[in-house]
Amino acid sequence: MFEKFSRQARVAVVSAQDDAKELGAGRIGPEHVLLGVITNAEPGLRAVLDARGITADGTRAALAARTGTPPLGADDAEALRSIGIDLDAVRASVTENFGPDAWDRAEPEVRRGVFGRLLGAGHIPFTNPAKKTLELALREAIHRKDREISTAYLLLGILRGADPATTDLLGGRDGAAALRADVYGMLDRAA
Repeated sequence: MFEKFSRQARVAVVSAQDDAKELGAGRIGPEHVLLGVITNAEPGLRAVLDARGITADGTRAALAARTGTPPLGADDAEALRSIGIDLDAVRASVTENFGPDAWDRAEPEVRRGVFGRLLGAGHIPFTNPAKKTLELALREAIHRKDREISTAYLLLGILRGADPATTDLLGGRDGAAALRADVYGMLDRAA
């Protein structure tokens, strides 16, 4: 499928992986693909995004703010407590046994050697919703009878997938719907 991607769309997908790693994500989500698209948009899409005030810096900052929150919050602690697990006691035990920075060091070890290369060491996988956005981008291009998947189609795939994280980054449902209309308008003018 990637052979059908424009150069910029390929760069956007590679950038999504880099952004996910940089933001500390274990998998590439639609929000990382969105950041890759915004960062590497072709000129027509760049104009649409600029007109809506959607920037890579703003999106990256919003994603960084989200990942800065603890993975388990008060609601999670309460849910665990209801089944007899004290999250604070678990955290204290981990800190006592492994050191104060144990949570920060809990990264999977990078595999080296032949097996590491075969298993794609250094690459992180796509989440199912991110895979779905790529599939939806292909469907959008086919529907419009286009031979190439550009960053505009990647964005349409993201919008069509309606992932809550990306919808929120784009101004909610209304913002996402308006952006979708703008992208279709841009594609219609270019045709």
